[in-house]
Amino acid sequence: MSVSHVTTHILDTSIGRPAPDVAVALEARQGDEWVGIGSGSTDADGRVKELGPSLLESGAYRLRFDTAAYFAGIDTDTFFPEVVLTFQVDAEQAHYHVPLLLSPFAYSTYRGS
Repeated sequence: MSVSHVTTHILDTSIGRPAPDVAVALEARQGDEWVGIGSGSTDADGRVKELGPSLLESGAYRLRFDTAAYFAGIDTDTFFPEVVLTFQVDAEQAHYHVPLLLSPFAYSTYRGS
């Protein structure tokens, strides 16, 4: 099993636990368009390890998280029905881990390891 060049995990900070079953899409910018190149759902630990190719070209990418479905599934209202994180990839970097810290009315992110 090869690990994707980009991985993510989600922690629901409102309950202090990982967020399972969140749909995540990895997209690449191609000209003025965004093109899907991978997708997955978070596991019981809130992680997506196989999200796309094991090697990406340098360029702009984004992760789209379907937070509306997640919060609906736990019967919680949310202000952010979708979270989109755009970032730059350098093909020479071995791995990018982009975590999402999520609550119904706020989110934050960082470049993880």
